[in-house]
Amino acid sequence: MKKTIVLGLCLTVALALIATAALAWGPGFGRGFGAGPGAGYPAIPNLTADQSAQIKALQDAFQKENEPLQKKMADKAAEFRFFRGTPGSDAATVKAKQDELFALRTQFQEKLNTLRTEVQKVLTPEQLAKLPAGGQRLALGPAGSFGPGTVGFGPHRMGPRGRW
Repeated sequence: MKKTIVLGLCLTVALALIATAALAWGPGFGRGFGAGPGAGYPAIPNLTADQSAQIKALQDAFQKENEPLQKKMADKAAEFRFFRGTPGSDAATVKAKQDELFALRTQFQEKLNTLRTEVQKVLTPEQLAKLPAGGQRLALGPAGSFGPGTVGFGPHRMGPRGRW
């Protein structure tokens, strides 16, 4: 009887310790998912609701137009990883898959540059003067009609921090 009580108590304490360790991490999925889109990026200064709507329309059109290209890039990336990781793969095949993937990425980057140019056309000269140099991502300011977001890259968009 005493043995059963002591064993039950030990199992309860062990379960409590395991649960405490598991819950100590808290909700979330690790680095990169906590703050949300646009976090850590400078906001576009004095963005009006009309400008925000125009930028959102440009982003939505870009996303819709490039969704097949993004899927194709993801498929080519998977093929490339498969051939690269398969022992005995032909070097020419791996190089061909790499070239296909890079061509698709270049095509996507050109379209992304076009989007950035279109977004810059929506902004005033004062806003453009205050934008960060070096191609950093831009976050929509508090006047944005759809809250914080990013111009160009963002949630579910492929890019340097995307899902390649």
